[in-house]
Amino acid sequence: MAKKDVNEMSFLDHLEDLRWHLIRICLAVIIVATLAFIFSRFIFDQIIFAPLRMSFPTYHFLCQAANFIGVDTTFCAEKMPMIIQNRTMAGQFSADIWTAILGGFIISFPYVIYQLWKFISPGLHDSERKHSRGFIIISSLLFFLGVLFGYYIVTPLSLNFLANYSISDVVDNQIDISSYIALVRSSALASGLIFELPIIIYFLTKIGLVTPQILKKYRKYALVIVLILSAVITPPDIASQVIVAIPILILYQVSIYISKIVVRNQLRKEKQQQTVK
Repeated sequence: MAKKDVNEMSFLDHLEDLRWHLIRICLAVIIVATLAFIFSRFIFDQIIFAPLRMSFPTYHFLCQAANFIGVDTTFCAEKMPMIIQNRTMAGQFSADIWTAILGGFIISFPYVIYQLWKFISPGLHDSERKHSRGFIIISSLLFFLGVLFGYYIVTPLSLNFLANYSISDVVDNQIDISSYIALVRSSALASGLIFELPIIIYFLTKIGLVTPQILKKYRKYALVIVLILSAVITPPDIASQVIVAIPILILYQVSIYISKIVVRNQLRKEKQQQTVK
């Protein structure tokens, strides 16, 4: 049966169409998650637990930088002062399952975006679809950059700070596996979603909820929000917050530029339509 034209589809038809797109997304995530579960030993040893080793690239770079300027730092320690342990019967199994699902979502993110785009694109004009042709590539690239930023910057900074923070020598850091994985997961996923800001601004501008003037007017408030976000996803030290805040502020400036382009194209299109009339 041929697919109905978008203008002929009822509300229930749209819901049915959305349901099938969501089913395809779930199937893709499950398939990739199954593969991740099969190779879970490699994923945990080489990826998840890699920031526990002081040979991690971020620690090595920061240690070299500290030595260059002659500053003592915990980034040059021989090992991380913490032990990962499991305190529940199903703790390791649950960690394996949820890590596989998260890995399935991250790896299949381009397909997730593709399915969402397939649902949205029929409602756009031909010219809008043409100008949005690189949407899947750009949004996927931004997401993966955000995940890498969260993994290589936010995670090690948070881990090093929290592992070396001590209120007394009496207390040892014996961290439950669920707590550790939650830190890695939230740092990577939150950063990946934050890096989607230019895409979000693009669509908000397209539907008229945001303009470049609004973004400029509330820039100082955005700065406060960025600092709050940085404080939420990083440890409470100034250096880590600044490191995280810088790329977010850059993304905000890029979003302003994208909003300008969208508004400029809309005005040009309106002038062309008036000229034709």
